[in-house]
Amino acid sequence: MKNDKTNIVTVIPARGGSKSIPKKNIRELKGKPLIQYSIEYSLKCPLVSHTVVSTDSQEIADIARKKGAEIYFLRPVEYAQDTTPDYPVMRHALDSLEEILRKVIDYIILLRPTSPLRPPDLIERGMELFNRFPEASSVRSITFCSQHPYRMWKIMDGFMTGYEAAVNESYNLPRQKLPPVYFQTGDIEIIRRETLKKGSVSGDKILPLAIRPDEMFDIDSESDIKRALKKLNGEL
Repeated sequence: MKNDKTNIVTVIPARGGSKSIPKKNIRELKGKPLIQYSIEYSLKCPLVSHTVVSTDSQEIADIARKKGAEIYFLRPVEYAQDTTPDYPVMRHALDSLEEILRKVIDYIILLRPTSPLRPPDLIERGMELFNRFPEASSVRSITFCSQHPYRMWKIMDGFMTGYEAAVNESYNLPRQKLPPVYFQTGDIEIIRRETLKKGSVSGDKILPLAIRPDEMFDIDSESDIKRALKKLNGEL
């Protein structure tokens, strides 16, 4: 396999089964199946050489192909369960694509169909971070978390105890002393090939790619669909 230039491939994971919203990945959002937003986002980026959908569903594969994605395989059923983590899905995609395309893939862009309304240029911004920090293992989108973990609780034997046990009475700290914390969004992850080969989708040197809380649209319920429609209709 040759690698004459940096090869960047988008993989959009789209499992057929969904319990929160039936057929969620192809649910229409203002006239488009949800997955189409991620396909179009990848196709617009000149850095990406292939936009690939990994799915176990022939129906999703057919729709994705019509919208411009490349379908090289159907995902094995053992990698398409409710409890399947990201790693085996992305490792299967990497190994399969390198064998089929006969070239080394340097970076995989993970775009989830359930984050259809991404801010522009996240791929470009993420790759620029890699250029600045070549030791990084991955890039992941995050946003500021308004619900601080120091204010969270567990209930044990009927009594509450602070979730953050390493800090004495963290729940009593004044707001000014709370360290800033961030929540990972589903907008984008960029994974270096070596990270996947070592058995992880993140590695231990993860770069943050920050977006504003109002830019995050993760679709997991009907209320999320309604909020995204408001955004598309200019009501937010």
